[in-house]
Parts: sequence; C-alpha cells; structure tokens
Amino acid sequence: MQLSKRLKAVADSVTKGNRVADVGCDHAYISIYLIEHDIAPYVIAMDVNRGPLERAKENIINKDLSTQIDTRLSDGLQKMNPNEADTILIAGMGGALVVRILKEGFSVVQTVKELVLQPQSELFLVRHFLHDMGFEITKEEMLIDDGKFYVIIKAKPASGKQIYDKELFYQYGKLLLEQKDSVAFGYLNRELRIKNQVIDELKQNPSEKAMERMNELNEEISYIQEALSYYS
Repeated sequence: MQLSKRLKAVADSVTKGNRVADVGCDHAYISIYLIEHDIAPYVIAMDVNRGPLERAKENIINKDLSTQIDTRLSDGLQKMNPNEADTILIAGMGGALVVRILKEGFSVVQTVKELVLQPQSELFLVRHFLHDMGFEITKEEMLIDDGKFYVIIKAKPASGKQIYDKELFYQYGKLLLEQKDSVAFGYLNRELRIKNQVIDELKQNPSEKAMERMNELNEEISYIQEALSYYS
C-alpha cells in the first residue's frame, strides 16, 4: 500500500503519539500508514461516501488493524465527539469545503491539539479562517507531486485571535515566503507566467468583460511580484 508523495507528507506532518481524526479518509491509506509507522496509536477514519468507507473497512481488516482504526460514515466531523482526537487531518478537499467542515464541527475542533490540512484550492480562505478561529499557523510545506503543487498547513490553538499584517501572506503563506521556500518560488514564477499569458490573450479581444478580467489579473500579478520580492 504505497502512499503518494503528497499523502505521505501529509501523514508525516502529524505529531507522533497523537490520536488522529482522518476526515475524508477515502480508502484509509493515510489511516493505515499512521498506525503501521507508529505515528498514531488510534485513528478515526471518516468519509461521507459509503462506498469508499466500505473499501476502507476491507483494507483495515486485511491489515488486522480494526482495534486501532475506527471507521465512521460522517459528513465532516458530525459523527465525532469532542476530545476523541488530538489531530484533525483533512487532505485533498477544496479550501471552502475544509472551512465548512471545521466551522460546522468547531465544538470538536476547539478540543484538539493540532490541525493538519492540505487544501486543494483557496488556501487564503483556510488561512483566514484559522486566524479568525484563534489558531496559529505553525508550519507550511509546499511540494510537487506528479507535476502539481500542493501546500500542507499545520496549525495549533493560540491564546487569541491571530492576524497577518498583509493580505499577501494569506494568499501565498507567510511562512513559505519568510523561509524563501524553493518550491514556492517555482510556483510563483509559474503563476506569473500563466497570468501574463492570459493577459496577452485577452488583449487580442478587448471586450468589457476581458478588461474586467485583466484588471483582476493585474491585481493578482502585483501580489505575486510582492511575494517574489522576498526572494531577492
């Protein structure tokens, strides 16, 4: 049972010894990895879809891990109680969905020691939500897997509401920029190139709608250029 580079990095971000809630577990590959590598003593593997959860149960039984991995049919954190886990892990979902799950299950969220999140999109929404809910972003990692860029965000409860002094940091990750992360540097340059290409194409047919989109792109480009200034 080989984890992808992305999923392995997500699993390895969990603090050793923590009980884990694997939200959207799919076939339970991460859950099984966490137990087999002695990262977690106990995992609650949850998924909203019955089919993948049944496959997860089969995989868990085949590995003889039924006493250490509990499976639950659950929309987000609905079937979980406060204090049942130390880490909530959510990987492979859109940012807006990650925020919805955390918001709707906040009675559980506020009892854990850490969050390990790998949103597929709208990372700025996730970073804003974490700060608004009193979580500190303690670590960010960007990696490339199968030609795609992914970010893993680790957060823990803070003493009060957190805030970045620049929207730029919510867009591209303060820790990534301050660390001059090399993968993030490649991502920023790729985004800059793509957005400039789109602007060049829009200029060929300068309709009112095209002009609106160009203005949006120019604003996005200004963020990227500011982010790249951290590498100079």
